[in-house]
Amino acid sequence: MIEECLVVEIRVNGDACPLAEATDEAATTVEAAPPIFRRDGNALLRFTVDLDAEGELASILEADERIRYLHRASGADIATYRCLSLEPCILHELCDVGFLLEAIRYDNGEEYLTGSVVGTEVLQGVMAAAGDRVGVTIERVNPLGAEVAGSPERQWDLTAPQEEAILAALEAGYFEVPKRVTAGEVAAELNISKSAFLERLRRGQAGLFRQVLTHQTR
Repeated sequence: MIEECLVVEIRVNGDACPLAEATDEAATTVEAAPPIFRRDGNALLRFTVDLDAEGELASILEADERIRYLHRASGADIATYRCLSLEPCILHELCDVGFLLEAIRYDNGEEYLTGSVVGTEVLQGVMAAAGDRVGVTIERVNPLGAEVAGSPERQWDLTAPQEEAILAALEAGYFEVPKRVTAGEVAAELNISKSAFLERLRRGQAGLFRQVLTHQTR
């Protein structure tokens, strides 16, 4: 049994991905859930973007022949998109060689992939598969479970970005009444978009509340 598991963040550029190219053209950032790959090689996508940074994203995607069934729903701060992509982007190949994708950020044409691999050999395979087609850089590598035993990430099964967002919001006074900072200000401190911050915060809070309430009802 392989005991080593690594949490990895990879930056990709030069991928012929409709969503990456659209964020480059629209000069914006979107936060995406891992795609759902179909047997025909196509992928179902779901992603969010700040309303004030959305720009021409919708019209760019609608004009792209590789995108089908584009749907957009807007809330108070963000727009949520769903669509089918016909383009076999690099993510297909990385998952095929063992990359367990957890989150994606498309930022002005570049892709930031957060996930995990089982062992350094798998990581080497992931880098080789990516390097054959695109520019790829490892931004961060940490052994899974290397954090202290009492850390929120390990204790409550949060992703590292979710833990970072929650702690930054707490320390900055985002949860105080009235708030001492806005979501945009916390996002700027983390060097991510407001939609990315809110997505991580909401997912992290939902996971925490679910686990806490489930534990209390046992």
